[in-house]
Amino acid sequence: MTFEDLKLGNPLQNAIEDLEYVYPTPIQVAAMPVVTSGKDVVGIAQTGTGKTFAYLLPILKQLKYQEKKQPRVLIMVPTRELVVQVCNEIEKLTKYMSVKTGGVYGGTNINTQKKLVHEGLDIVVATPGRLLDLALTGVLRLKSVQKLVIDEVDEMMNLGFRGQLNDVLDLLPEKRQNILFSATLTPDVEKVVDDFFSFPEVIEIAAHGTPLERIEQFGYVVNNLETKVNLLKYLLKGEEYKKVLVFVGNKRLADKLYVDLEPLFGEELDVIHSNKSQNYRLNVIKAFESGKVRALVATDIIARGIDIQDVSHVINMDIPEEAATYIHRIGRTGRHDKFGVSIAISSPVEEERVEHLESLMKQKINWLEKPEEVEEGKAILNEDQFYAGDKTYVKVNDVLAQSQGAFHEKKAKNQKVNLGSAYYQKKKAERKKKRRR
Repeated sequence: MTFEDLKLGNPLQNAIEDLEYVYPTPIQVAAMPVVTSGKDVVGIAQTGTGKTFAYLLPILKQLKYQEKKQPRVLIMVPTRELVVQVCNEIEKLTKYMSVKTGGVYGGTNINTQKKLVHEGLDIVVATPGRLLDLALTGVLRLKSVQKLVIDEVDEMMNLGFRGQLNDVLDLLPEKRQNILFSATLTPDVEKVVDDFFSFPEVIEIAAHGTPLERIEQFGYVVNNLETKVNLLKYLLKGEEYKKVLVFVGNKRLADKLYVDLEPLFGEELDVIHSNKSQNYRLNVIKAFESGKVRALVATDIIARGIDIQDVSHVINMDIPEEAATYIHRIGRTGRHDKFGVSIAISSPVEEERVEHLESLMKQKINWLEKPEEVEEGKAILNEDQFYAGDKTYVKVNDVLAQSQGAFHEKKAKNQKVNLGSAYYQKKKAERKKKRRR
């Protein structure tokens, strides 16, 4: 089947031809008749299978020109990067249509976004927090919304947006079409569907946890964090590592790894996580897409939904606690009918996670021996546990226990005891003297 068989209409079909797309993906084919029917939809498919176009194409096909200023389509996503990406995809598809689209998200000037909304929009793409801010001020009115799309809702739950998502859903008109697309269907997501969807039709293209067939998966088991870093340095020196995403479990370790690698790789390396400013993050992604940055150290902020072309390798510096997170990470490569490579750098403390991951994928990772050139680091178990995703661990430096005799007893004159101020001590002595008298 080709896109012409979907009967999208001339404006959409011309935009698809400009993009040089010919064949729709299975999720796009399956979603088209269900979304256009007006039923509530729950779409489940592997990462990298075209879920964004799966809901955009039927929505845009039915979206007719109107003079109304208030939005008729609301798309909610978990991160700012996804807001920008979805807006870009809509812009590509509406090249020959009169559709006004705007993206709203936190971390930027809300007054600019208020002005954008006030000028009138057909489609709003938003993160839940900023959407709620605009709705509660009265600038953004949601009573005209006819179609609601919740993309990557499981990640919204992971990021703590459950309360805000419920508040937004309560503000929407009861008569609307609900569309949910995700790669995973967790109990939290099922509760949202049960509470707010009306007899949804479920479209499931692939079983949850199925690995992408176009990704070769390799791995190394090393003893500690320092050896992991040494191995990463060794790998990144290879010429075949042209466009590499390096995933770590948290922001602190992303920054630490960047500091370790920057002297070797300079401007070819950068780092991205949620503590970075919005402009910084967008600029880093552009630099990575263009090839100016060859290796990007990242937290899971870009593991969900972000579509970056031609990622040659994904390197995992840990095995995530949630196996689905690993699958989302490696799904940044092997996209658009191209092949990719995934490398997991594990340690003994992550053995149970590896077993769970391989069981879920029903496929073994190809484990390799550590290259002899890679120097063995010092075994620091707690650091490895922290790298493996133990966010409750707080490192404490026991300086005295690790010292080699640099500490000594203070001289008698320096062994001070806090007895209070001199004035207080003098008064105390006077009172004692009076009592003795």
